[in-house]
Amino acid sequence: MNSVAPQFLMFIFVVFTSIKVYVADCDNLQDTCIAASSEEQSIFINGLPCKNPAEIIAPHNFKNMDFGKAGSTDNNVLSSMKIISASEFPGLNTLGLSIGRTDIDVDGVVQTHRHPRATEMIFVVEGVIVAGFIDTENKKFEMLLNVGDVFIFPKGLYHFCGNRGRGSAILLSVYNSQNPGMVSATAAKSRDDFADFTWTESDSFFIY
Repeated sequence: MNSVAPQFLMFIFVVFTSIKVYVADCDNLQDTCIAASSEEQSIFINGLPCKNPAEIIAPHNFKNMDFGKAGSTDNNVLSSMKIISASEFPGLNTLGLSIGRTDIDVDGVVQTHRHPRATEMIFVVEGVIVAGFIDTENKKFEMLLNVGDVFIFPKGLYHFCGNRGRGSAILLSVYNSQNPGMVSATAAKSRDDFADFTWTESDSFFIY
């Protein structure tokens, strides 16, 4: 019996070490790894291949100006969400990060969705937002957010947000994966479906 105990403890150690390794993007093994464009890729790997570090001399790979551009909210849900990953921002490659911007018009919503590979942290730049998520026990966590507030959507959990103010709203997001992914709970509906919507505790998860 005693001889089995060390083996069992080693097994537990290996399992939990593996869990720690695989729940996040791998650590980078060099200072930078500028993502090569699709035209430069000759093989397909889990992630993006790097350009030759010796050829990286321009700092523009580490700058992105997409945050300053508002997305179009001329759609059924009056919102726009853009995730900027390493594909669009090469300097993010291997750093385990993505960023995003969400624009929500008055009475607009972001449909319920989840990111299977990342936790999302949102920062309210403009407007009044109601945001929340549902955990695996169907418990709802929902808050009213104002400018300067920060809220967390845990990895893999369905979450939502909607504009509760009288003007447009802007959210900035950070994801702890260079490819967070997105899975929508439902297909888009007509804006007419929201016309008589009333926010209540019982149905606020289904913001559409």
